[in-house]
Amino acid sequence: MAERKVDPSHMEKAVAEQAEAKLKALFKQMKHKIPLFLFSQNDVNEPFTNATRQVIKAVRQLTDQLSFNEYPLDHKLAQKWNVSRSPTILFDPDRYKIRWVGAPAGQESQTFVEILLMLGYQNSGLSNEAAEILNRIKEPRDVKVFVSLSCPYCPQQAVGVVRAAVARPDLVSAEIIDVQADTERAARFEAFSVPQTYANDKLIGQGAQSQELFLTSLEALEPKTIYIPSIKGDTLENDLVIVGGGPAGLTAGIYAVRAGLQAAVVERDVLGGQVATTPVVENYPGLTQVGGKALVDMLVAHALEYVNIFPGEEVISIQPGEPIIVKTNRRTFKTRTVLLATGAIHRQLGIPGETRLSGHGVSYCSTCDGPLFKGRKVLQIGGGNSAVTDALHMNHIGVDVTLVHRRDTLRAQEMLTRNLELNDIPVMYNHEVTEIQGKERVESVVLRDKLTGDSKTFAADGVFIAIGYQPAVELASKIGIALTEDGYIQHDERHRTNIPGIYSAGDVEGGFKQIVTAVGQGAEAAMSIFEDLINPYWKQTTP
Repeated sequence: MAERKVDPSHMEKAVAEQAEAKLKALFKQMKHKIPLFLFSQNDVNEPFTNATRQVIKAVRQLTDQLSFNEYPLDHKLAQKWNVSRSPTILFDPDRYKIRWVGAPAGQESQTFVEILLMLGYQNSGLSNEAAEILNRIKEPRDVKVFVSLSCPYCPQQAVGVVRAAVARPDLVSAEIIDVQADTERAARFEAFSVPQTYANDKLIGQGAQSQELFLTSLEALEPKTIYIPSIKGDTLENDLVIVGGGPAGLTAGIYAVRAGLQAAVVERDVLGGQVATTPVVENYPGLTQVGGKALVDMLVAHALEYVNIFPGEEVISIQPGEPIIVKTNRRTFKTRTVLLATGAIHRQLGIPGETRLSGHGVSYCSTCDGPLFKGRKVLQIGGGNSAVTDALHMNHIGVDVTLVHRRDTLRAQEMLTRNLELNDIPVMYNHEVTEIQGKERVESVVLRDKLTGDSKTFAADGVFIAIGYQPAVELASKIGIALTEDGYIQHDERHRTNIPGIYSAGDVEGGFKQIVTAVGQGAEAAMSIFEDLINPYWKQTTP
């Protein structure tokens, strides 16, 4: 029997006809008319203008709900709606702030159709989670998303941006910009890869983002790489509540759930703890060098596959018992066990001006604040790995940094100190800061020479402090957990504290302040908790 041959052109025609019929059916059900305005200028981006006309003409053949008008850039309506680039499409501009610079062709034809459907149905299509995030935003957001006709990832991002503008036309404006149609702005915003998204002229996304992740970035006005869904419930029951979302806590969550426990991680501040603000992490097993934030993102993404995470939630009290009652600022947990992985906080100098000027030139995070001091003079205080790493980071980004250490030698690793010399970063040995001066911002510091006792004033725009950490043991102290002489949580080899059912792990235990150590302790503690829940040591009786 002869093989039947299929003509590819017939197949393509059939697929196109099916798609057209489906679009007709969708457009037919739209209840709202969509006014479209095209603004153009002769001899400027004419291929884009012609492509736009053709696309709009083709869509208008499928629905009568589209009205279309074209005007030159010098028309009074262009002035009314502040249009200055050719070609620009405005979508129902009396109702929404949505515009498109370029042509809705290629991959972006999908975006164009989805925008029309959103407007025709007056339905943004945002998920409930995404809508909740959007409703938390109170200030206007002017969003620009840079795309190209050949980018397969751009439609997802562009549609997500427009969804926000449709849902909140009073708050969000959306502009889709083809990088080839508007090369000037693409260069100005350094949009050399697409999709790339800005809000209020701040970069908030590179690449395609889910609705929830985009809106999380839009809310924060900074790029976010992890979206953590909110969890409902005023009272939750668990086998284990982990207080602290650093490396120890996140790892404990993974191992606990893998062992079959119902676990939750509660973190009041930034997930990842000190790692999140570390510029560069070196020699974490398997990674010669990695940014601290990138490492945290990997840890959080991994943990989210297993454990419920409650970010921005502060534990107010812990009441030992059966069950243990953990109260946060949002809910109550009834749990069989608790793991304290609260870490450590930045140690302060405790000198005049430090607290008053904190956030006004005094900083404990070079990653967060270092870029603000590019081209300016700062002092980095400390002599350990953190201080030297921070000094190297700021030097790399163009900050004029001088390291100040109260001893005659640095405590940092040899490789780090060698890099100080290679980068010509000055070090003031045997000096300590006794006062930070300035009216509204840091203007100078008073330095005392420990060898001579002499003091001098040093002009500076900023003071970055990295002199170690204090264990975060407030919760532990409240419930009577025993501490060591150095103020860390006292524990046995299985990470048990003196209160049955409460354990510890990570920097709050003291010892080596290394990420890999914290990760190991988190895994150990989770396995100890699992074994103890099977056979509770606190219920055993001596024969």
